[in-house]
Amino acid sequence: MALADGHLPVLPLGADKRPLGNCRDCADLACGGRPNMKVPGPCVCPWPCHGWAAATTNPTVLASRQWGLAWRRARAIGYHPGGANVTVVDLDNTDAVEWARTALPATTTVQTTRGEHWIYRGVMRSANKVRPGVDIKSLMSYARWLGPGTGPIAALPPTVLALVEREESTPAREAVDSSTPTRWDRSVATGCRHTPAFVQAGLERGLDNIRAHPEQGAGTAAYGAARFLAARHTACPGPCGLDAIAEELIAAAVTVDVPAAYARRCVANGMNTALGAVA
Repeated sequence: MALADGHLPVLPLGADKRPLGNCRDCADLACGGRPNMKVPGPCVCPWPCHGWAAATTNPTVLASRQWGLAWRRARAIGYHPGGANVTVVDLDNTDAVEWARTALPATTTVQTTRGEHWIYRGVMRSANKVRPGVDIKSLMSYARWLGPGTGPIAALPPTVLALVEREESTPAREAVDSSTPTRWDRSVATGCRHTPAFVQAGLERGLDNIRAHPEQGAGTAAYGAARFLAARHTACPGPCGLDAIAEELIAAAVTVDVPAAYARRCVANGMNTALGAVA
C-alpha cells in the first residue's frame, strides 16, 4: 500500500517471481483479454489477472477480498515500471554489470540475486536479451520490487534506447508480403487430427492478439501465439500446415510494424519451443 501511495503500480508475484496467473474466467483469454493491454489497472474481473497489466495503485482494489487472497499466496511484490514512468535495465550477471558500468550513465541501482537493476526516469519499449545478460523492462512489463536502491535517478539515455532499436532493425533476409499472406488450408494439412474450424478459431485468436499490440509487444505476442498453436499439433501424425499458420502470424506482426526478420524469428522460436518440448 505504501508503494502504491507513492505512485508505483504493484501486483503480487509467486515463488517463481512470476505473476500468479489468470483466474478461471480469464484463463487462455476466455474473457477476451484486456483492451489492447496498453495500460495497467484492474480488468473487468476482480482478480489480479493479465500479468503486468494488473498492476495498480488503487487502494480499494489492492485491499479487496480477491487481491487479499492473492497477496496471501504471493512471495514477492512486482511493479509495472512503465506505469511509474521508469525503465529498468535488468543486468542478470556480473559481466552485464561490468558492461553497464562502462557503457551507461550512472543512475539509481538496486541489487538483485545475480546482478543489478539500473533504473532510469522515462519509458520505452520492453525487450529481452538486447545483449548478453541484459533485459529492458518498462512498457508492457513488470519487475520485482527489491527496494528503492541507491543513488540519484538519471534520465533515460539514448544508449539504452539504442539497445532496443538495434534489435528491432535487424535487416530482413526475405520479404514478407503482408497484404497477401499464405492461408491455412486443409489441403496442405492432410495429417492434422483437428477440424478446420478448431484450427481457424485458434489461429484467429492468435492473430487478434498480435494486432492488439500496435505500439508495443507484437513480437512477444507472435511468439506466444506460435508456441500455443504449435503445441496443439504435437500429437498429430502430420503434416498440419504449420508453415502456412506461421506465415499468417508473421504477416499479422508485420502489419503492426514489427520488422519482417524479427517477426519471422519470433514465430520460428515459438514453434520450435513447442515442438522441441516434446521431441
